[in-house]
Amino acid sequence: MKRLLTAVLAALTLVTACGAAAERGEIVVTTDLLGDLTRAVVGDAAPVTVLMPTGGDPHSFGVSAKQAAGLERAALIVANGLGLEEGVLRHVESAAAAGTPALLVGEQVNPLPYRDSTNPDPHFWTDPARVRTAVEAIRDRVLADVPGIDETAVRTRTDAYLTRLDELDRWMTQRFAALPAERRELVTNHHVFGYLAARFGLGVIGVVLPGGSALASPSAADLAELATAVRAAGVTTIFADSAQPDRLARVLAEQAGVRVRVTALHTESLTPPDGGAPTYLDMMRANTDAIIAG
Repeated sequence: MKRLLTAVLAALTLVTACGAAAERGEIVVTTDLLGDLTRAVVGDAAPVTVLMPTGGDPHSFGVSAKQAAGLERAALIVANGLGLEEGVLRHVESAAAAGTPALLVGEQVNPLPYRDSTNPDPHFWTDPARVRTAVEAIRDRVLADVPGIDETAVRTRTDAYLTRLDELDRWMTQRFAALPAERRELVTNHHVFGYLAARFGLGVIGVVLPGGSALASPSAADLAELATAVRAAGVTTIFADSAQPDRLARVLAEQAGVRVRVTALHTESLTPPDGGAPTYLDMMRANTDAIIAG
């Protein structure tokens, strides 16, 4: 009888533990940048799964059938939206249509249009002030949609992270303010820094890849036109994504007919711990230093 009672108690304990785990709803995040922000908000108050691998391309990464099914079982989906996750958008939309709570963060930050376009630019994270708004939106939806969440812990962690974002914003403002007027123009291999330029008073002469997707390809005429602008502005550095080949940027440098360096920036994804940009805060500081030096 004693053995039976012990077995019953053990089984009840297991069921209770499983129930508690189920109540700690999983948050599924599409990109590693948003994953870093979400983990900064929730800590260990809820499990967080990030679909995009570190160093991946948010425009082109895909998900397995198992991951797609996991989206529909999530307590909350956190996605960038505005057309960024081209490879997983239909899965996010399908899960949302099936009733899974979903937060499209880009829609919450007053998005800007692309340069010379009316289409919204999804790369809001280059502006830390908009990231502050994004973090607040993530906090609010986590508290509203994730069952069993520790509200006090989430609010405490969020407030601490918002303070760090404010410190980053002030530091970046001081750094960019020191640039002379004639050295405030950017050329990049992909249209990523529109928000940074607007926030800190920089100009964007042009980009090597047309449109908003890193999957696009420039024509010879595109490169020739941009090369003319580079020569006219006296650009000495072209910034290319560290996770993507910089061949096109180097071709542009050759076409420009001037001495132009190609400098790597961390633009759309984080790095492993030893890669220089393992967190959003690290990424923005590294990029700021590289842009100032370039």
